[in-house]
Amino acid sequence: MSLFELVMLAPVDAVESVSDALDALDALSVSVEDADAQTPAEQALFGEPGMPPPKAGWERSRIVALFSNEATARDAAVLLEAQDFFTGCQVVAVSPVPEQDWVRLTQSQFTPVEITPEFWIVPTWHEPPAQARQVIRLDPGLAFGTGTHPTTRMCLRWIAAGRAGSRVLDYGCGSGILAIGAAKFGATDIDAVDIDEAAVQSTLANAEANHVQLKAGLPDKSSGSYQTVLANILATPLKVLAPLLCAHVAPGGYLVLAGILERQADELKEAYAPYATLSVADSEDGWILMTAQL
Repeated sequence: MSLFELVMLAPVDAVESVSDALDALDALSVSVEDADAQTPAEQALFGEPGMPPPKAGWERSRIVALFSNEATARDAAVLLEAQDFFTGCQVVAVSPVPEQDWVRLTQSQFTPVEITPEFWIVPTWHEPPAQARQVIRLDPGLAFGTGTHPTTRMCLRWIAAGRAGSRVLDYGCGSGILAIGAAKFGATDIDAVDIDEAAVQSTLANAEANHVQLKAGLPDKSSGSYQTVLANILATPLKVLAPLLCAHVAPGGYLVLAGILERQADELKEAYAPYATLSVADSEDGWILMTAQL
């Protein structure tokens, strides 16, 4: 199937209206970028993680909409040019998208991820690096956790240090990557739980693909105490879950929390103070890993 793209230029105050109209006109996708990228007029719109960007958009945006055929793309251009909100905008081109092997292109964007020099996350279409002694096979999917995010890498580095013990709870398991990592480093009784049924199914499938044994289910499947409780979620739910998570940690066991920004360290320490003394164990790209031994 040949795809066609409709390319437009728009001022900042028209981008949202044009994008909404393109969605209504059955565009397969809509992307917006700085029309002045790679020029002296380029503008950065980076914001702090979790916070809105400093500006709503670029002074001039390049909008690219993908359509399933040329007629639909050209009809969309004609309809847009007739609208009041299109004032100041410009249709640049309607052109065919070059044929590509989209599967191969997508796969090329996901390469092996180093956790430690000997521990790697490797997509199924890649050979493990020669130095890898421990490997988790994991492909991008619906559930969070492919090893590319700093929070996941920090948790896995902590697990690779060999402190997790034999009984482990992965609370908010996503893809199951932390539970699988715990199994690879010696845990034998592992519960992986998530509020999302798709995450539970993803965890079970990934565990089978990695030849490890674990139990996965909804949060009510966690029971008793564990030598390590892992929770890579976000700061707000972690604060709410403080009494529940700490109650699951066996005496002398570890609580390992991620999904926390550096600036949120004190509020997490305060939320957990009645139950545990949290400290920062690792940091990467503005994110931190917080742990406590109970």
